[in-house]
This record gives sequence, C-alpha cells and structure tokens, in this order.
Amino acid sequence: MRTIFRLFGAIIIVAIVMFGLFLVYSTLTCYRPDPEVSVWKSDRHDTISVDSTLQALCWNIGYAGLGDNMDFFYDNGNEVRDTKQRTIENLDSITAFLGRNKDRNFFLLQEVDFKSHRTYNIYQIDYLVKAMNYQNSTGINYDVAFVPIPVKNPMGRVLSGVVTFSNPIPKSSTRYQYPGEFPWPSRIFNLRRCMLVNRYPTSNGKELILVNTHNSAFDDGSLKQQEMLLLKALVLDEYQKGNYVVVGGDWNQSPPKFPLTTFASNYESPSFKLTNIDSSFISPDWTWAFDSIQPTNRYLDEPYVANKNYTGILDFFLLSPNVKLVSCKTRNLQFRNSDHNPVIVSFKLMN
Repeated sequence: MRTIFRLFGAIIIVAIVMFGLFLVYSTLTCYRPDPEVSVWKSDRHDTISVDSTLQALCWNIGYAGLGDNMDFFYDNGNEVRDTKQRTIENLDSITAFLGRNKDRNFFLLQEVDFKSHRTYNIYQIDYLVKAMNYQNSTGINYDVAFVPIPVKNPMGRVLSGVVTFSNPIPKSSTRYQYPGEFPWPSRIFNLRRCMLVNRYPTSNGKELILVNTHNSAFDDGSLKQQEMLLLKALVLDEYQKGNYVVVGGDWNQSPPKFPLTTFASNYESPSFKLTNIDSSFISPDWTWAFDSIQPTNRYLDEPYVANKNYTGILDFFLLSPNVKLVSCKTRNLQFRNSDHNPVIVSFKLMN
C-alpha cells in the first residue's frame, strides 16, 4: 500500500513539474509583436478618385467554425470546435457570398484562421483568395502554440488574424498592436489585439486611411478602453493631416447611444460585458455608420434559434467628417455560417 501511495505521489509531482515547465515555455515563447509592423509596401499602388462612390464590407467570419448549430465555451456554452465537414461547408458558403460581392472595393475580415486545431489546420486564406483575387494584407492577432482550455478538450494550436482585401492596391499596410494585456497566465494563451491600417493615395494629394479593427471581447472593459484611446489618437492625427479615415470591423461594443435591448433584452452575460461606445469618444461631426434594423452578432451560449438568442450590433464603421455616408446595410444571413453578419457601407470622399 505504501508503494502505491509513493507511486501516486510521484505521478502528481511529475504532473505539477510538467505543467510548470509548460507555463514557463509558453511564457517565453508567447506572441509579442512590435507596436508597429510593416505588412505591405508598394510603389505600384493605385490612386483613388475623390469623385467616386466606394464600398467596403466588414465581416467577422468566426473562423468558419461558429455557425448556427454551435455554442462556444467562452460564451458560457460547451463546444470547442465544429466538425470538419461543417467547417468546410461554412467556409465554402462564406467564400461564395464574398465572391458574389467582389465588386466591392474593400473587404475587412476578422477571425480568419491560417493553421489552427479548431479549424483542422485549414489555410483559410487560400479559399478567400479564390473568391477575391485582390491584394490582401494580414494582421496576426492570435498565435499560440497550445491553448490548454477547456481541460477536457483543449483548443490547442491557434493561428488567426484580421485580413483586408482591396481592389485598389494600397501604398502600404501596417499592423498596430493594441495596448493592454490580460493578467498572467491567461495572457500567454489569449489574443494580442491589433488594427490593420491601409493607405491609399487619392487624386487630390491626400490619402484614404482604411482601418480594420477587432477589439477585445472577454475583458472587463479596461482593455477596450486602452484600445480605443490608441485608435482615437491615430484617426484624429490622420484627419488633421487632411486625410480621409474609414474604420470598420468587430468592435465588440455597440455604437454610441444605440439601445442594447433593440433586438432582445437578455444582453447581460456572465462572460461578455456588452456596453456602448461612449458618446464623447469623438466629436459629433464624425459618422457612426450602421444598420439599426438588423443585428450583426449573436451570443454563443447556445445554438442559434431565431428570436431566442440575444442579438445585437457589434460590427459597424466610423467615418471622418470629410467622408460622406451614402448607405450602410447589414446582410442578415441568419448566422448560418458565422456568429456575425456582414455589413456593407457606401461612402464618398468629399473634395
């Protein structure tokens, strides 16, 4: 009996040591991008005419793994990943939709996987390029060798990020690291949020600054606050230079003053704190562009059932005062292939 206890004790000690070594390794090798990373530069860029109407589509594709049949453990659900067959089906449907909309000028996508266990190591950019053979830039925001949660079915390897496709070729594309981190050790297994900024010369000597953002989700609000301060500083600086600014993406918060109970009342969640962007964030001559009659996101605490799940608006655009809003529409796809719906904005650069 004493031998059995010693053996059991030795196994526990070895397990503790191995887990400690795993934490040390993960800490030493965790993704630490520079504050500013040049992703793309070209002298053979296009020049955008200021008298044209432009269109941009933003969509968090949920790595093609969060269709209407899924819940998710981070959202107080149970599941970690969908089947490979359904993941491919979702990805095919997503790329087909984008292909039907490839006449848009810009595509701002979030949660695109490159090589992740949760999506069966499918290199999703290959599918997207077939649908939209445009210049594309990537800002990696999730690069973890092994995510150990949930313990019974770990998420494993994750490599994912935001991707911007555009028909006009940009002058440059730059990844800006958002400030702030989760406490250790969760920070070493979490996202490093960023914004991807494309620059396009315009016919009047200015530039269009196109920002693809994906802000923090499962924080207490403090990370989003730091991220928004950096974003604000960048867009104001560019506007003061006379440039045009368009920001789009998944903000993980609702537009200023938009009623959180518009589509359902159960917006309070133990895992995700939904708030509005403060109305004082930026001066009122800037335009928040969103479709107030269609939701862009659903909660993942259970599979999707129309009029049951909480739905709201997390995906939208911000336009500088020298950009005229023409229209903004959400395509309600009933969350069939992603937990987000795509949003399309039309705008014109004012000369």
